[in-house]
Amino acid sequence: MDWNSRRITAIIENALNEDRATRDATSYACIDPNQRASATIIAKQECALAGIGCVPRILDVYAALDGAVTSHYEVTSHPSIFDGIRMHAEQQIAVIQHNARVILSCERVILNFLQRMSGIATTTRRFVDAVAGTHVRILDTRKTAPGLRVIDKYAVRCGGGQNHRLDLSDGVLIKSNHVALAGGAVPALERAIRNRRGRQPIEIEVRSLEELRQALDHGAEAILLDHVSFENVRQAVEICSRHSRRIPLECGGGITLENIRAYAETGVDFISVGALTQSAIAVDMSLRVTPA
Repeated sequence: MDWNSRRITAIIENALNEDRATRDATSYACIDPNQRASATIIAKQECALAGIGCVPRILDVYAALDGAVTSHYEVTSHPSIFDGIRMHAEQQIAVIQHNARVILSCERVILNFLQRMSGIATTTRRFVDAVAGTHVRILDTRKTAPGLRVIDKYAVRCGGGQNHRLDLSDGVLIKSNHVALAGGAVPALERAIRNRRGRQPIEIEVRSLEELRQALDHGAEAILLDHVSFENVRQAVEICSRHSRRIPLECGGGITLENIRAYAETGVDFISVGALTQSAIAVDMSLRVTPA
């Protein structure tokens, strides 16, 4: 993750501006402007860590927004602490040495990023662990928080998952609404093959074995099995294994921690899970501040 990129900087700026961090009335009223402090970020539960790089970047962006020269700061963590590792409850993530007002003004934004991202990474890790020993790879979807997609999808990678499409320009995925408006799967596929940009693969969503066979006969290069039963997914794997071309198979829709193992054992290549980013619960973390 390039925390210095323009896109990430804009996300952080928006978060700080939303909280009016440079207009923190309470810290201005209560804290001496020259007070130094030490802040320790603690994981309050077991989790997969994601987003540790946001901490110094938020402090830098705050300084730029504040328009004043702020005191020197340090963000330190143990060499064994990095994105993707499994954290234990009460384990220290990082220590910030900085001006006390700045720490307090940035506290909530720092925790919001770390808690949300680590929540997504932790949820992803649970799904990845649930299919351990199979060749299945866990994919995310575009069901991300508006404006935070790059952050959410990075957190998925921290949890051991893989990113599907980043946005609508990132490959062709023909879904049921495309099929309905195009007049059927066959004309949708024919138009997609004719109009695609460069070498973008053509993936199509199907909901039955009949639709699968039709898609294979008309040039589909990847298949998404949407809300298909275990048995039909297994049959789809067998059908595609006999095809003249290698056809990657993805299944999705209604996937939970309770049933994902059964889907993985059908032999499908990918399983997409919207819950990774749509339903992840933020990890419990705290920021404990003491005078320095």
